[in-house]
Amino acid sequence: MTLTIALTIERPTRRLVAALGPFVLASALHLVTLQTGPDWAVTATKAVLMPLLALAVLVVARPRRDAAVALLLAAIGLSWAGDVALSLPGGFVAGLVCFLLAHLGYITLFLRMPRARRRPPAWTLVYLAWFPLFLALLGPHTGALLVPVALYGVVLGAMGTCAALHGLLVAAGGALFVMSDSVLALGRFLPGYDFPLHDLVVMSSYLAAQALITVGVLRSLSSERR
Repeated sequence: MTLTIALTIERPTRRLVAALGPFVLASALHLVTLQTGPDWAVTATKAVLMPLLALAVLVVARPRRDAAVALLLAAIGLSWAGDVALSLPGGFVAGLVCFLLAHLGYITLFLRMPRARRRPPAWTLVYLAWFPLFLALLGPHTGALLVPVALYGVVLGAMGTCAALHGLLVAAGGALFVMSDSVLALGRFLPGYDFPLHDLVVMSSYLAAQALITVGVLRSLSSERR
């Protein structure tokens, strides 16, 4: 009996690890090219990251095709559109919109999924402190983008809070997403900002966030199905 249960749990885990292999390898290659170049390799590797993550979702979730899987794929797809937009000259606003929609997709997913807890844990109050500090620091330098950036901050903080309604993996993914976007915003708007590892920190935390959220959601859906 115990062996049967262990094997039942182990099979989806092995399949998930195998499905994520191409994404993990592409992520590692992308992070290396961020430090070594060339620029075309950075752009090319970035463009395949979210499609590979979406492919992993399709492999693991098969044959399940419900609203939760669709929302997860939509959020990943919008993130891919944001990645591509941010790689293009003048694509910041388009990227901002794409990621705003991605976060709204994640919020909807987190609120529809079975929750690990009824209310956000106390530590999520840090998001309430983060937002005014974020806005006070960057707001004076955002110019015409003040309102869109403020709206994005509200949605980003809400996504992090909703992620904390679930297990450790999803909660950590939400927190890393907030961290990644915060560092990205510092580089975009804060005068005199100089951090040599800026791109590496942004992308490594972003990729970890997407992976943790995806794994956490898939494991939750797998447990629900069993």
